[in-house]
Amino acid sequence: MTTQEFNIALTHEAISEALADREAIVWRDRRLTYGDLTDRSRRLATYLHRAGFGVRRERADLAPHESGQDHVALYLYNGNEYLEGMLGAFKSRCVSVNVNYRYVADELRYLLQNSESKAIIYHSKFAPLLAEIRDDLPEITLWLQVADDSGEPLLPGAVDYEEALASVPADLPDVGHSPDDLYMIYTGGTTGMPKGVLWRQHDIFMSAMGGRTPGVWDPVTSYDEVVDRAVNGMGGVMLMIPPLMHGAAQWSAFILMHQGAKLVIPDENRRMDPASVLRALEREKASTMTVTGNAVMRPLLDEMKTEKYDLSSLTIIGNGSAIMTEELKAEVLDFLPNTLINDSVGASETGAQGSHLSVKGATSTGRFGTGPGLVVLDVFMEKLHEPGHEEPGWMAQSGWVPLGYLNDPEKSARTFPVIDGQRYAVPGDRARLLESGEMELLGRDSVSINTGGEKVFVEEVEKAVASHPAVRDVNVAGRPHERWGNEVVAVVEFVEGVSATEAELVAHVGKALAPYKVPKGWVMVDRIQRSPSGKADYRWAKKLAAEAAESAGGAG
Repeated sequence: MTTQEFNIALTHEAISEALADREAIVWRDRRLTYGDLTDRSRRLATYLHRAGFGVRRERADLAPHESGQDHVALYLYNGNEYLEGMLGAFKSRCVSVNVNYRYVADELRYLLQNSESKAIIYHSKFAPLLAEIRDDLPEITLWLQVADDSGEPLLPGAVDYEEALASVPADLPDVGHSPDDLYMIYTGGTTGMPKGVLWRQHDIFMSAMGGRTPGVWDPVTSYDEVVDRAVNGMGGVMLMIPPLMHGAAQWSAFILMHQGAKLVIPDENRRMDPASVLRALEREKASTMTVTGNAVMRPLLDEMKTEKYDLSSLTIIGNGSAIMTEELKAEVLDFLPNTLINDSVGASETGAQGSHLSVKGATSTGRFGTGPGLVVLDVFMEKLHEPGHEEPGWMAQSGWVPLGYLNDPEKSARTFPVIDGQRYAVPGDRARLLESGEMELLGRDSVSINTGGEKVFVEEVEKAVASHPAVRDVNVAGRPHERWGNEVVAVVEFVEGVSATEAELVAHVGKALAPYKVPKGWVMVDRIQRSPSGKADYRWAKKLAAEAAESAGGAG
């Protein structure tokens, strides 16, 4: 166990002092060094501090589900301002709040109210939507508007972001930074209302932001060691594809920054544009890029195969939050034989938990080497499963885990139970602990389908459907059925110019799955709807499956 506890703001300060001239963020014509990033994040912190934002109550005076700090909403596309926003909040002892930029008015209103945001940093493009709901947000007293190409004017009373930074000195506020300062990440809300997960900064640093070496899992023990790793370690160049509004992207970014690496953001930052991604990869000679399953990797591979780009610098493709099938991995590694694919598993409530490395000739999906503290609990959450236990249980994490959900003691108690004196995070994934010690991930319980008394995990079905060569993307959902209670439905997007019949798909999936798991309904669409990061939108899929049944005269 580490003896030193860490604050993310001070960690960044220590690294930046040693690497002031090394490039940290590249986006379009912006090339910011670590020194530049420190200057700009300090200015933001100073502006927030002078505006009266910061810590209100220290951790010792709070319940685990409570926050004693002011919250700063980040309603932004990817760009240097996102990471400046996080660091500026941390350096003023505020808490950053990730805002999904695809939200409509009601969803946006809910999140900004639920998160108790007091300040907001937003791109000008979002000004009209914010204007619609502004009267419902009296708690937000500071509006910092980031100019973009939308041409939208400043909202009344808002301050231009660059003018705000230029108006104050680049001094680090002397506010008593603490390892107890919060990091908060809102869950995606694809299966329910978004929830704010509260972490101590030390705990999230150790769990998912670079305090340990993935695979080796050795924790750093001092700020000097953090600096030494950044100065003499891997470094490298990472291409940031997923939106920073998602936890996995934030974690990847901070892991790489804590290694002294350079983060490259594709010029097109409002959608995943394969050509823009690969132009940035070639230009900056990126060694690492992150993707979210088939939905992102398939169009990237298609663009790679045009052979317009020099991809020789790419050595690692990190994958998380969505399935990349073995078939697609094999195709990628045939095209890029010197590249590794690293699958990672984790959740907003657990941090990084395990990983699996695929190389050419040896690929798999859904099984992970376990990191420290990853366990499988029995279905009653009363005891731990031993390796080789045949019954699935709950994937859980002990050690550095969150404090709870913001202002929700009941959900906090359910998700973070204490068993035999040990506190666990149990976000809702079912898993099996194999004899080998590996963990087999079965899927999220909240989107599983109970059909005829059998539980079907949608990720398992999606994996089988996606392995068909005609399928470009798939979501699986349940819909009501008179006999079975619910039936399994696959929403399928085909590869352009290719298709398959329902009978062909059923026959293909039936080779891998028991009959009760094979979809009984099939909905073919031009495009699967996903979040900007590539995560499945199961509410959309379920709605589409129900509508298809209604148009056909009803299910069952």
